Amino acid sequence: MNPLHPDLRVVRTRQAIRNAFFELLEEKGFEAITVKDITTRATINRATFYAHYDDKFALMNALEEEMMQELNNITTENIPALIKLIEEGNNKMKTSPIAVATLTYIGQNRTFMKAMLGPHGNIAFQLRLKDFIWKSIFSNDAHPFIKKDKLLVPGQYLASYIASAHIGVIQQWLMDGTKETPEEMANILSTMTVNGIVYAAGLKHP
Repeated sequence: MNPLHPDLRVVRTRQAIRNAFFELLEEKGFEAITVKDITTRATINRATFYAHYDDKFALMNALEEEMMQELNNITTENIPALIKLIEEGNNKMKTSPIAVATLTYIGQNRTFMKAMLGPHGNIAFQLRLKDFIWKSIFSNDAHPFIKKDKLLVPGQYLASYIASAHIGVIQQWLMDGTKETPEEMANILSTMTVNGIVYAAGLKHP
């Protein structure tokens, strides 16, 4: 099959498998899902499923890897612009390019992300997201976002706080049906992260 011109039947079948998997993830959680559940929901036979994935673990791994790779690409492409905004020292709040791009991608993949971050979601995936945020903040050798020698608190606690807070806000956004635009959500996150929760709650004026 020519990678530039994929067989549309293969594309449609793979998407049907994924859509069925997303729905089942949200309904019953990964541990309870069987290949039979997926094939029944996707209206395909088991042989067709196994032509694409070895098992449900391979399917989950493929989806996670695609998601993490795209998030990594977004961060790599946008972190220089974010650092430039911070270094400009402009008092006027500017929207983070990483936040907008990331939220746009999450919104485009809301079904999967809602299932993964929902009550029946995959805790291992959430831990991978936290680890990803840690590396994005402290381990980017080319463009370190935060320098460890400047920290006022231990780095692992700062990264955990940022990651947990952002994931929690994204979970709420997905549960509410992504009513706000990625730009609006990026501004909400910036208000809370940059200015702090006391300012965001209206208890402190600029």
